[in-house]
Order: sequence, then structure tokens, then C-alpha cells
Amino acid sequence: MQHDNHPGGSSLIGSDVTIKGDVVATADLRVDGRIEGDISCASLVQGESSAIVGTITTETARLAGAISGSISARELTVLRTARIEGDVQYDALTIEQGAQVEGRFSHRAPARPATEAASPPKTPGDDEPRLTLAS
Repeated sequence: MQHDNHPGGSSLIGSDVTIKGDVVATADLRVDGRIEGDISCASLVQGESSAIVGTITTETARLAGAISGSISARELTVLRTARIEGDVQYDALTIEQGAQVEGRFSHRAPARPATEAASPPKTPGDDEPRLTLAS
């Protein structure tokens, strides 16, 4: 039975699994174990007891465990149990109170097509970074 919109379904890395090497998934990925390598996937959900050492590149991420490495995500949610050491790039960001991040946050500027460069300026706030603080 399929639970998501990705044709490849979803993949689970259980709490008893350690992977040493890069992980590339075209589908959603749930990590409850340990990964020592870079991760590239459509969507990442990280469990509280999980540890990731490497760069994460994904469209959406919901992080709850330990991460040592940089993160690039369109939509990023950092839960209160997350412990991140590394720089974070995002389009939309939600951080729960209690989350710990050692690194820099930076909003990813969208690439503007050449035709858009000649268009009139946008009204203030159209492409402002969005930060949500969850309670």
C-alpha cells in the first residue's frame, strides 16, 4: 500500500542499522539509525535516537535527532529534540523551543530568470524569508 505521492514509496533505516556511505533516495526517507555520509532525498524524517554525520540535501525535512553537517532544505522543521552542528540553508523554517543548533542559518535566495530581472520590483514581503517558531 502506498502512503505518499512519490512513485518509489518510502524507505526506512531502522534504529539497529548503521550506514557508512552516501544515501540517495528518490522517495521519502525515514532515518531512525545512524548514517555516516551525505543524504539526498525528496523528504527526510529523522527519529529522536538517530544520528547523521554528513550533508543533507532535501526538499522537506523534519529533524529530531543529532546531525553533524550542513543542511539544505526547501521546508525545514527542527524539533525540540534536535541537536544540529552545521550550517543550515532553507526557504521556510520552523524551530521548536528547545532545539539546539550550532551553526549559521541562511535563507536560500530563489534563482530569478533573466526575464524576471527586467520586471518591476515586487512589493515588500513577497520573497521574504519565513521563520516560524513553534511552541
